[in-house]
Amino acid sequence: MSRAYDAIVIGAGHNGLTTAARLAKAGRRVLVLERRDRVGGLAAAEEFHPGYRRPGVLFDSAMVRPSVVEALGLQSHGLRLRTVPPTVLALGNGEGEGEPLPIHGDEDRAAEAIGRVSRADADAYRTWRELLRRLAPGLRALFGREPIDLVDIESEHVWALGKRALAVRRMGKADLMELLRLPPMAVADVLRERFASPVLQAALALPALLGSFAGPRSPGTMLELLRRECLGGPGVTGGGPMLVEALHRAALAVGVEVRTDARVRRLRLGADGVSGVELADGEAIDGRLVAASCHPGHTLCELLPPGVIEHRFEHRVRTLRSRGSVAIVSLALSRAPRLGPEPVEFARTGACLDDLERAFDPIKYREMTQTPVLDLHVATVADPSLAPEGHAVLCATVLFVPHAREGGWDDASRDALGERVVQLLSRHDAEIGAAVVAKEVLTPVELEAKYGLHGGHPFHLEHALDQLMIRPTPECIRYATPIAGLWLCGSGSHPGGGLSCAPGELAAQAILAAR
Repeated sequence: MSRAYDAIVIGAGHNGLTTAARLAKAGRRVLVLERRDRVGGLAAAEEFHPGYRRPGVLFDSAMVRPSVVEALGLQSHGLRLRTVPPTVLALGNGEGEGEPLPIHGDEDRAAEAIGRVSRADADAYRTWRELLRRLAPGLRALFGREPIDLVDIESEHVWALGKRALAVRRMGKADLMELLRLPPMAVADVLRERFASPVLQAALALPALLGSFAGPRSPGTMLELLRRECLGGPGVTGGGPMLVEALHRAALAVGVEVRTDARVRRLRLGADGVSGVELADGEAIDGRLVAASCHPGHTLCELLPPGVIEHRFEHRVRTLRSRGSVAIVSLALSRAPRLGPEPVEFARTGACLDDLERAFDPIKYREMTQTPVLDLHVATVADPSLAPEGHAVLCATVLFVPHAREGGWDDASRDALGERVVQLLSRHDAEIGAAVVAKEVLTPVELEAKYGLHGGHPFHLEHALDQLMIRPTPECIRYATPIAGLWLCGSGSHPGGGLSCAPGELAAQAILAAR
């Protein structure tokens, strides 16, 4: 006999848990169904070699929404927030072209370190951070709140646009002009306007490329950098695993029921829309609504019966761009890596913007660059329990790795990618190769298979200009779909992917407002 719930949430990642907890706190009876054997999705810690765990796939927790932390009381469930953002070490290329440069989370310390390389760049950095602070209200009006339906001009939500426009207008003419000018630009052009140091330019540009199929010279990449910088905060101590653990505890505390090893095979439809789900084992579960945190394409084109959604809408969903372009290489090390004079938790390679652009070029032709760019996270700095005492776990997000690689991916090509990462790291720590106990290589193909990511994209959809401004499609921009009772609450929805919990929270707010 099926059991009825007020809401069924598909996926127990950070967004799914956020939606579930917010709905349950409002008095709804909520069930979360997770296809894997654990909660946490891309943020869950997982053992990749006996005794060594990597902290999920998403490492940057700077964009976790303070409103989620406060509303769900996450700090009472063990979450610890950083007081200042962590230092990021800009490594250059390790061949004498661009010396390592620490970009401290504290602005004064960062400017002091930059000043030892260039006094002009130190002043420019302070000016840059001040500009970002002034632009932040405008970016928060766009990405920090529920989206505005700009397509339906009769919608009552358009009135909200006027209110936000008035708030943005108070920024002042000069800043308003920058807010309009910068987002469509290439991040390389913007940073070259402001800084002379090639290493600094490359380090500041790299976050803009992590969610997009783009190089630093690609138009529109500046919007992603602004989104990250203006909506970000200090982040979470322990990153994704600590976040999802606190979310899980908070969800259970308000009565959410969570089931793992429960893959949803299809959505069940009744006369009035969605009536529940059917699991892979045939079990039917009734629900008054379903909120899906998985890829919009999976929800709308694979879980729904064929022919249910309108043809043009289906075409828009199927042509959403989800080209995964990063791999995750995790290294089990017998000692801490020696990337700088002090223990380093986060580091980035790339001596200049041209390094990043050259690394991007081959992926356009389904080829793998020989000099990939690395975004590094030494996870055991914040959480030593991830490895045996005295050992370390280093995770490298490898940029510009094609999903549809010419010739495909096999054991040999994966091993070659892992070895290439170790070789690049040896430019900065000459003996790191001897410290490698084991390594795990997750190409976009493995990410797709392991986590159910379409195209192997960790953010579900690319963070291109068009897919950030209207996400995922005009029909679903406010989380509700054309199918009554079916909602979207994952990274493929506004305001995008990453460890923010924003789509989950905003979707829950929209659901509660509609019911």
